Amino acid sequence: MKKNIKVLQVIPKMGYGGAETGCYDLAHFLTEKNCKSFIITSGGELLKFIKRKKVKVIRLPVHSKNPILILLNSIIIFFIILLYNIDIVHARSRAPAWSCLIATKLARRKFVTTFHGTYKFSNKLKKFYNSVMVRSKLVIAGSNFIFSHINENYEDFFTNSQRKLLVVFRGINTNYFNPQKISSIKVDKFLKEHQIDRNKFIILFPGRLTSWKGQKVFIEAIKLLNEKDNAQPFEAIILGSDQGRNVYKKQLLGLVQQYRLQKVIKFISHCEEMPVAYRIANLVCSCSIEPEAFGRVSVEAQSMEVPIIASDIGGSKETIVQDKTGFLFKSGDANILAEKIIMVMQKDYNSLKSIGFEGRKNILKKFDVDKMCQTTFTEYKKLIELS
Repeated sequence: MKKNIKVLQVIPKMGYGGAETGCYDLAHFLTEKNCKSFIITSGGELLKFIKRKKVKVIRLPVHSKNPILILLNSIIIFFIILLYNIDIVHARSRAPAWSCLIATKLARRKFVTTFHGTYKFSNKLKKFYNSVMVRSKLVIAGSNFIFSHINENYEDFFTNSQRKLLVVFRGINTNYFNPQKISSIKVDKFLKEHQIDRNKFIILFPGRLTSWKGQKVFIEAIKLLNEKDNAQPFEAIILGSDQGRNVYKKQLLGLVQQYRLQKVIKFISHCEEMPVAYRIANLVCSCSIEPEAFGRVSVEAQSMEVPIIASDIGGSKETIVQDKTGFLFKSGDANILAEKIIMVMQKDYNSLKSIGFEGRKNILKKFDVDKMCQTTFTEYKKLIELS
């Protein structure tokens, strides 16, 4: 087997999402294993953190769904594979996956995909477009939920016995998401910058502003909470970018104004260091009304030793140990969410510390980024051995 495997990851944009951070973490992990690591992407804020001496970044418009661009990208990727003698091409989204499929077929190299979400389809054409994610030698599912989704909807594409479907739980950098590593100076700066009262019970809702993330459910729950006599003084923070969804953000702001919650709910569009935001929170909420493929917020909160309340659908069901490391509520039910928040508010200091401790222990055991990277690297080696 080759000692120095050359791996090319292809992803539309290097933002701060789960797919992107997974790509980033694996790229740097591979260099530690004496592998050559390459990324093709159209751009993104996470690029500035990539160690360019270790990971080679190539800019291409792989975010585009334009068939002509997909074809042009495939030709360029084919020549990149030949130029750098790439062994494995790992695609992390549908449009670039089509380019990678064509390029790897031409170059006769190994093709890997990670199925990062429950891609919707309403007709056979859309399902065919999605199916590129299961046309690789190795298909990685980020959770058991995604594994089941693939089996239920794309079983017909696994007639080829050479293809392999495997669960590799997404992981996070537990050294980065570590409450002990956050300086009080950064915490104080964040509190002052956003005028947050640390003496109140802080409820944090992280996630980009999009309807399926459930911000409206959260606001409804905060309204109910604000009307209760047994709720201690609190502040709610909705932290996330609207990513151009101006109409949706206006709807959220209008709802807050309608319920007269302007003094209770704060909107913060971006936080450079998310562990700092988690550090100031007494409770984290994840209120998705559609299944999360993995549920990164739930994992990050647990790693930061903060109690989490999350919807009882999708990946969060796999990452939260109910009533031990966090709590699940019926998706879309603002009343139950409000009751769960009250329940957490009423717990004493030691109980909350115990939940936090168990949460971090859970993440260290199952969802650490090194475990994810090592498992993926092991599968890469198996693919090369089959050559």
